[in-house]
Amino acid sequence: MSISDLYGDLRPWASAVAYQMLGSVSEAEDVVQEAFLRMHQTLQRDEQIDSPRAYLATLVTRLAIDQLRSARVRREQYVGEWLPEPLAIEALPAEQAEIAESLSLAFLVLLESLTPQQRAAFLLREVFEYPYAEVADIIGTDVDSTRHLVARARNHLRKRRPRYYASRRQWEELAQCFFAAAEEGDLPALERLLAQDVTLRVDGGGKVPAQVRPVNGRMRVARALASATSMLARSGFRVHVTEVNGQPGAVTIGADDRPAGVLGLDIADGRVQAIHFIANPDKLRHLEWSGRLGTPAAPWRVQRLKPDSDPLSVRHSVTVGCTKVPKE
Repeated sequence: MSISDLYGDLRPWASAVAYQMLGSVSEAEDVVQEAFLRMHQTLQRDEQIDSPRAYLATLVTRLAIDQLRSARVRREQYVGEWLPEPLAIEALPAEQAEIAESLSLAFLVLLESLTPQQRAAFLLREVFEYPYAEVADIIGTDVDSTRHLVARARNHLRKRRPRYYASRRQWEELAQCFFAAAEEGDLPALERLLAQDVTLRVDGGGKVPAQVRPVNGRMRVARALASATSMLARSGFRVHVTEVNGQPGAVTIGADDRPAGVLGLDIADGRVQAIHFIANPDKLRHLEWSGRLGTPAAPWRVQRLKPDSDPLSVRHSVTVGCTKVPKE
């Protein structure tokens, strides 16, 4: 099989591994390109590669570990909150739909709390379902050490993750209520939708005005959201409800019809647990936005992206309404 055939077959999978390791689309692309270049050089030297997938897994993972170690130094100097780059602001590609939960912004933020080796071992074992022996070969350690890495990572994440995740129907309904309450500026309704210890994180990267520290607590987050929606209305932004990395969210569109911000909701236990808003323009440049949404929305008019009757047709917008807000 030629390198071009291997590239076509293995690139989507390699990109998914690299993205979950790094939380950055651009850095993941660099790692994947470097891995394929090294594989190409190996083949040119007529060296035997018994399993191209296993060989590529080792290259991508080890390059990502090195990249993550150097990236963490830069992230410590980052202005304000560092959040992952959103991968998609419409439906996830088919090859990534099965791992949608592990691609959510909330999960990627949790992964930042792991060491690079823990992150690699956990993702390969728990998300991509590699046997422990193969994970050990890929990250360059023994099986017992790999088991310990995965166990520590699993326990660390379990303490920080909600117990009960919402079904797709539940998070769609709650997201609909959330954005309706935000549009109406209904603080009591917003507060009822938020968990007591909800957190709002905003990543402006020092490029746009943004909160430099997380906002914690139901009342503070509700007020911050009300203030943000008022600003969006005054500035003429359009807000479209959509999926962000396979989870409920929204994208704000500026006068140039380009994404100006991406918001992701983390919904579990019947409430919004966390809100992540990426406004750093450097993290939005790669996003594909078709703009094929029918009649443009009025400023701060919430629209919801909904598939047409033909599943292969383009998406259009319908105004969201909410008739029921859950009570305590």
